[in-house]
Amino acid sequence: MAKVSVIGAGSWGIALATVLNKNGHEVTIWSILEDEINMLQEKHEHVTKLPGVKLSEKIQYTTNLEEAIQGKNLLVLAVPSVYVRSTAKNMKELVAEGQLIVNVGKGIEESSLKILSDVIEEEIPQANVTILSGPSHAEEVGRGIPTTCVVGAHDKKTAEYVQNIFMNEEFRIYTSPDMLGIELGGALKNVIALAAGMADGLGYGDNTKAALITRGIAEISRLAVAMGAKQETLGGLTGIGDLIVTCASMHSRNRRAGILIGQGKTMQEAMDEVQMVVEGVYSAKAAMALASKYHISMPIIEQVNQVLFEDKPAREAVSELMLRDKKAEHEDLWKEAEK
Repeated sequence: MAKVSVIGAGSWGIALATVLNKNGHEVTIWSILEDEINMLQEKHEHVTKLPGVKLSEKIQYTTNLEEAIQGKNLLVLAVPSVYVRSTAKNMKELVAEGQLIVNVGKGIEESSLKILSDVIEEEIPQANVTILSGPSHAEEVGRGIPTTCVVGAHDKKTAEYVQNIFMNEEFRIYTSPDMLGIELGGALKNVIALAAGMADGLGYGDNTKAALITRGIAEISRLAVAMGAKQETLGGLTGIGDLIVTCASMHSRNRRAGILIGQGKTMQEAMDEVQMVVEGVYSAKAAMALASKYHISMPIIEQVNQVLFEDKPAREAVSELMLRDKKAEHEDLWKEAEK
C-alpha cells in the first residue's frame, strides 16, 4: 500500500482517486477551494464535475497543501495546464528530495512553449517527475470502464513502480521513456478535437471527422518528431488513441466547445457553456508558435487558431482546408516509386 495525494479535485483527479482507492492505497484529495472539499466530505461525490461517481469513505480530503504532500509516496498533479506552474511553485518547498510526482494534465505552457513535465521540473527540481496519459475520459474511468494509459518516466524502474500503483483489471498501464512524445500527443490532440467539434457543429459527417483525425495525427507527428519525439509514440495510445477518443466522444470538452463554435458561438461563449477548462484553446497558440519555430506545416491547427482568435467563420476555415494546393499524401512514397 502506498500513501498517495491527488493535487486537484477536478473530474480527472477524482476519477484517478477512485482507481487508487480500489487498488488499496491510502488516498488524500487536495483542493484550494474549501467549498469543494466540504462538498466532497459531505456528499462523497463531486456533484458538478463527476456526478454519479461515489467516493469511498476511506478517502481523505484537505485544503492544507503541506498535509497533502508531506510523507506521501506519490503525488498525482491533476490541475489544468494553465495552473501547473503556479501550483508547482506553491508545492516546491514542501516536496522532499526524490519525491515522486505524476502529472496527469495535458497541455503546453503558452509563454514558454514547454511541456508540463519540464515546467514541473523547473519549479521543483528535487522531484522525480513522471506523467500518465492516454485515451481516458474521467467519466468512464470513474465508472470502472476498461481503459488503457501510458506512464512516461526518465527511468524504467520508476515507470514500473507507477505502473504497479495504478494498474488493475479495469485500468491497464503501459510504460514508455518518450515523455516528450506522450505530452505533445496529449496536448495537441485537444486542438484537433476542437476542429472535429466545429465540423460536427457545421453538420458535417463521418468522412470529415475521419479526415481531420488522420490529417491531424500527421500534423502532430510532424511537429513532435521534429522536436525529438518518437514516431511510435504518436502511433500509439497517447497519439492516435487519445486523438480518436477526444474527437469522437461527447465526454470531450474540446469537442463540445468546437460544436458550439461550429454552430456560431464565440470561443468565450463556448467555454462558458461547457463550464470546464477547454485545454485546446490554451494549447492552440502554443502549437502554432512551435510550428513556426520548427518550420512545420500545420494547416488544421492554423485554421483553428484563426477561428478562435481572429473571428474567422468555421465554415470558411473548412473550405480553405479543402481547397489548399494539391499534394501527395506521402511525398516520400513517390520518390521511392520513381527511383
